Amino acid sequence: MRGKVVQPGLNFEYLMWIFTRISGLALIILAMIGLVAAFIYGARTQMDIGALLRWTFFPNPNHVTSTNIPDLEPNWVNAFWQVMQMLIVFFGVTHGFNGLRVVVEDFTGQSFWRPLLRGLIFLLWIFVMIVAVYVILAS
Repeated sequence: MRGKVVQPGLNFEYLMWIFTRISGLALIILAMIGLVAAFIYGARTQMDIGALLRWTFFPNPNHVTSTNIPDLEPNWVNAFWQVMQMLIVFFGVTHGFNGLRVVVEDFTGQSFWRPLLRGLIFLLWIFVMIVAVYVILAS
């Protein structure tokens, strides 16, 4: 019995495999940017570890308002940090939902459920992205 012959070229599975690696690296880089920025803006002496981690992984000025950092508004409330939040959410949510898709497809195989579940995962991804962007822009 012969195994399945792999088709060369770009296909959906290969592109998502590449995206998973790139998104993981992007999440690490974005977290490092948030961590370095927090230290530059005074996290060393004016922020506890919980606020520092919240800022690192979801840089929202509302997360650090309870700290005693002076002049919070000029440094952290700008469009740059909203873009950073959206990038973190996009890469994190898409990375996670792609992993969910792979696990679901491993368990369903080539049945008629596969396209239905792919569509459901896609709709959930769209919903989560819309809610996340709303929360980022509204905060």
